[in-house]
Amino acid sequence: MSYTLKEKFGDLFAEMVAHSKAAAKIDETKVYEEANPEMRKYMFKLLDDTFSADSGLGNLENFKDFYEKVVKQGKSGLILMEHYTNLDLPAIIYLLQKVGEPWADDFASRIVAVAGMKLNEASAGVRAFTEGFTRVVIYPTRSLNAVEAKGISQEELKAEEQKARKINFAAMRAMDACKKRGQMILVFPSGTRYRPGKPETKRGLREIDSYLRLFDYMLLVGINGNCLRINPDNPDDMLEDILEPGKVTLTAHPVLDCKKFREDVLSSLPADESDPKQKTVDQVMQILDEIHNQVESQN
Repeated sequence: MSYTLKEKFGDLFAEMVAHSKAAAKIDETKVYEEANPEMRKYMFKLLDDTFSADSGLGNLENFKDFYEKVVKQGKSGLILMEHYTNLDLPAIIYLLQKVGEPWADDFASRIVAVAGMKLNEASAGVRAFTEGFTRVVIYPTRSLNAVEAKGISQEELKAEEQKARKINFAAMRAMDACKKRGQMILVFPSGTRYRPGKPETKRGLREIDSYLRLFDYMLLVGINGNCLRINPDNPDDMLEDILEPGKVTLTAHPVLDCKKFREDVLSSLPADESDPKQKTVDQVMQILDEIHNQVESQN
């Protein structure tokens, strides 16, 4: 029998909300949010009950290589992951800690996720759900496009665009500070969860090219196994997502040099290519798809 998150863990979420400290509204002064350790124990209880015992990390040596480049060599590190559910961010931290080695614990502690404002502003439950993990909060392009589509006045639109610029400028400064502290920035390059039958939700965002220019190395991580399905009857309420307990595997591609990767893609394009930045992101998404499909074929 299937349950929604709210049905299965309603009491858990009520406790989480009671301990919540994150900002309910985001502005340029609130873009960096440290993990609330009180929340993590609740989230890991949820994952203990949802992920099967054989869940884990694939190509562990690639995770370790990335960690050593960031921590021992002092390089900046970008993690780009597939995105299927709101358990994806908790999953990488949870599964790293399950490795049971000091480097993996330290890796998990250094992850800072780039998250959209919606996770703070949608509801108290969703905010608490996200609060167990350190985040840099941005105003996503998709969100601004949605505001524009509402047919608001030019004055209101201008104010919203200004708000977006301030938040995103502050977020970039926060990310730069994270890099200098040896933290790793995690981004979902699709910018949204993949929805079956909607291939546009699996297309990489053009803005990801800017991240490739800002980091030394990147780790691409595919995800197989989906323990949380978007509820077709209530797709906009994250707490109405449907639980499907099972195995989840996160598999890492060998570490890539961001500059070389980008140069290789750009040099392969025709001189009249109209959108080279999108092509670099398309290549990222292709590799993620290949990781996913390879693991899928082995199961």
